[in-house]
Amino acid sequence: MSHARSWLNSLTIYFQRRVLAIFILGFSSGLPLMLVFGVLSFWLREAGVSRADIGYFSWVAMAYAIKWLWSPLCDQLKIPLLHAKLGRRRSWLLSSQLAVLLAVMSMAMTDPQQDLALMAAFAVLLAFASATQDINVDAFRIESAPEKLQAALAAAYLTGYRLAMILASAGTLWLAALFSATEGYDLAGWQHAYLVMALCMVPGIVTTLVCQEPLTQLQQHVSKQGPAWQRLLGWLQQAVVAPFIDFFQRYKWQALLILALIACYRLTDIVMGVMANAFYVDMGYSKEEVASISKVYGVIMTLAGAALGGVLINRFGTAKILFLGGVLSATTNLLFALLSQIGYDLAWLTLIISADNLSAGIATSAFIAYLSSLVNLAFTATQYAMFSSLMLLLPKFVGGFSGSWVEQMGYSPFFTMTAAMGIPALLLIILIEKQRLTKQNAAG
Repeated sequence: MSHARSWLNSLTIYFQRRVLAIFILGFSSGLPLMLVFGVLSFWLREAGVSRADIGYFSWVAMAYAIKWLWSPLCDQLKIPLLHAKLGRRRSWLLSSQLAVLLAVMSMAMTDPQQDLALMAAFAVLLAFASATQDINVDAFRIESAPEKLQAALAAAYLTGYRLAMILASAGTLWLAALFSATEGYDLAGWQHAYLVMALCMVPGIVTTLVCQEPLTQLQQHVSKQGPAWQRLLGWLQQAVVAPFIDFFQRYKWQALLILALIACYRLTDIVMGVMANAFYVDMGYSKEEVASISKVYGVIMTLAGAALGGVLINRFGTAKILFLGGVLSATTNLLFALLSQIGYDLAWLTLIISADNLSAGIATSAFIAYLSSLVNLAFTATQYAMFSSLMLLLPKFVGGFSGSWVEQMGYSPFFTMTAAMGIPALLLIILIEKQRLTKQNAAG
């Protein structure tokens, strides 16, 4: 009985006000991703765009992988007018959220068959605005609570993020079908669906306006005296150089192993994800079928995976669940390979979408908690952006070739290949944890 009560007490943490705010901001962060990376490929494929072009189009999302380049601005630069009223984090959050809203509405007004380049331009705007929002949501989350609450915040963030991804994918597909006048491709259906998705940014904007600005240990060391070039050098030292030096000073040579793990942990699911919606179209699944399965089973497994991931991390530690998540992510890719051999089958599609969302929830909860543990609160935005950017850089780059690979080898070998991409991450987790335990035992 006491054991069951301890599990229930672990779950009550998700109802704290700070955790609920992070849940909504996580939703706001997760919504744009699928509109520029996932469901957009479904739209483009229906519009007759080739799989190779869809793969290269995914490079638009490289903005998420290079966001560390401007993340120091979020730690140091004050946005005129808004900073005085909202503070550093909330002023940046509001600005990026409004930019996301504008970009999605612009995409909704574009026809990819008539001007694919213009669609790409608006997608780039959305990606950069969304990446900037991610920088500040991550910083807001880490600064909002002590370390003991970070696992719960990570789980709440992930739950909101994954639910938004389900809404942006399943919801957009369902709306596009609803608004379409014909069963096949209908531009108006997609345009109306994207306009509805733009309105879904409103809860995040409202949360940004009503929540409290977090306290931060960030101190401004740049002198306001002296020539402009001296102030610029001082700012670069504090905002850009210092966060990177701090990380390597704290972890020494092990920092290289950590960075290698961050770089390849998401390789298996991101590379596969580029072709997932094109795969559904080519296998004969309709927008309504994919949307209905994702809406029901995807949501259930997303909630279960994120919540279970947070609880498991609290009880068993980050490293073990990080490893478990890596194994599960690779396994679900093998299920996609099996589905490509089976052919059109709604029961198998339901099983695979459910397994994919459950494993992604567990893996991402563990990975977010792990990245958060690496951050020095003096450089929250810059260091977390560095980690999350590195997390996406290699997968997004490799994913750009996924369409060409599918056209050359077919779906089944492609999915099997992406599953094998998860092996290096598992080996690195074992090595890093072994080094950590050795160091801990030596210190003890």
